Parts: sequence; C-alpha cells; structure tokens
Amino acid sequence: MKLSGTVLTKLADLAIDAATAAGEMIARSRPKEIERKSSGGSLASQVVTEVDRRSEAIILETLNPTLKRFELGLLTEEQPDDGGRFSADYFWCIDPIDGTLPFIEGTPGYAVSIALVRRDGSPTIGVVYDPVGETLIHAIAGEGAFQNGRPWDQPSPSGTVLSLFTDKSFLSGEERDQITSALEEIARDMGLTGLHVDASAGAVMNACNVLANPLACYLKLPKHNGGGSLWDYAGTACIFREAGSVATDIYGQCFALNRRESTLMCHRGILFATNEMLAQRIRTRFCPNQ
Repeated sequence: MKLSGTVLTKLADLAIDAATAAGEMIARSRPKEIERKSSGGSLASQVVTEVDRRSEAIILETLNPTLKRFELGLLTEEQPDDGGRFSADYFWCIDPIDGTLPFIEGTPGYAVSIALVRRDGSPTIGVVYDPVGETLIHAIAGEGAFQNGRPWDQPSPSGTVLSLFTDKSFLSGEERDQITSALEEIARDMGLTGLHVDASAGAVMNACNVLANPLACYLKLPKHNGGGSLWDYAGTACIFREAGSVATDIYGQCFALNRRESTLMCHRGILFATNEMLAQRIRTRFCPNQ
C-alpha cells in the first residue's frame, strides 16, 4: 500500500511535533545517569542516558497511534528490533538523541531524528530537530526540503576550503590519515586552500553541517562492525535527496535502509556530500574501479 500525499503530510506534521517536543525537553535537560548498553563498538554507540529514554517516550506518545491506524512498523534505537519493519509497507525509524556524547559533554552536535522509510528502504519522510540551534529541518519525498518551514536554500558552491564533518572517533581511528590525505589532494585539485576537519558532532548533525556548507562531506569507509545504524542516517538521507545533495554509500548506491542482515549501515561505507561533483571526486579516489 502506498500512502497518499495527504497522509504523508499528516505523518510529517506529527513527526515534526514529536521531534520538536522531544528536542525542547532535551534543551532543558542535563543527563543525571549514564548507562553502558553494550560493550562493543565506539563509545558513542555504547552510552545512553535517561534523557534519551525520555525523548523516546515523548516521540512515541505522538507516533504510536499511527502504527495501527496506518499499519506502520517501528524501529527505534532504544528498543529491540522486533522485525516488524520487514512486513509493514512503511516503518518509523527513530533516534531520540543522536550525538549522545556531545549531549553528555554539553557541547553542540546532537539532534533528534525521525524518518519514515518504505519497506524497500526508500526514505519517505525525514525530520531533524537541533535543540541547540532550535532548528527544524524536514523533507517529504517529492515535496522538497525545508528549514523552519521555509524551502531549503542550498548554499552556493563558493568557498576556499573543503570541510570534512565527522565523528570524534575519527581522530583516533585507523582511517584518519588515509581519508585526510585523500581529501587534501582533492581540495588541491579543486583549487582550494586546504581541508578543514570538524569532529565535534554526531552523525545526524554531521550530515546537516554538510548540507549547510558550500563544499563539504561526511565520509566513512566500508566496515562490517560499527559505523552507525539505520536511525543515524534515515532521516538525513531523505532530506539530502530532497535538497538535491548526495547521500549514498561510498560506491554511489542508495543506502540500504531496511536490510535484514543488520541495522548497521557502514558495510558499504557512508558518503554525504554537498554536490555530485564533489561526491564523484571522492568516489574516484576511494573506489577507482567503480
């Protein structure tokens, strides 16, 4: 069953209400309890706070009634995956706080992310609320992208540096030298003065920062353990598509946003880029045979 445009608009409005309410609560909160929910992966994937759980509860209070009414599935970071996303025509994909580490540290870089994804993995609605900037970005497939209710205004491709927005774990990771040297070379080839690296945010705000800059990217090379999950990328994938920017795996294929094997997303790498020209340069550098 394909949802009508009217229904998608209604669901997007509900997701906006849910993300905004959760984000406003987050903006007033500081974490009192920090839990370790797993022992593997990066620190960012291991920690959760009581504020994450409160945010999820606020979101679900608004969205739960839509599950039965519209026969939707549900995938949210803080609950086990029940597999309902494989039988429903659409499912909500929710990250109550992406960027928990910046939130714990009291620095910008965290956000609420809600997406509606089709069973085939197509992102259909994307909603991101930044509690620090009090900024809402959303998109509906075929309807465009919006910031605070106004059509998204893409920055003109003018600038002197290439920006890489990435996770804090990048700074101590094995990929750092390989990626930075390649991007510095790309910057030189483009006549830019250099590369600027910002490793202060989580995945959702990294993507939003790429979108807001004239020449920027967020890049992860393929790995089979870690690297982010569906809820980290589903919302911004929809927003990027509607804004005319690039959100693909490193080989240029659409994200597999409903794969059965795992919720992990980095098996084919991650690439967000301001435009296709920059994305193609990055793919040529890292995937020369593609």
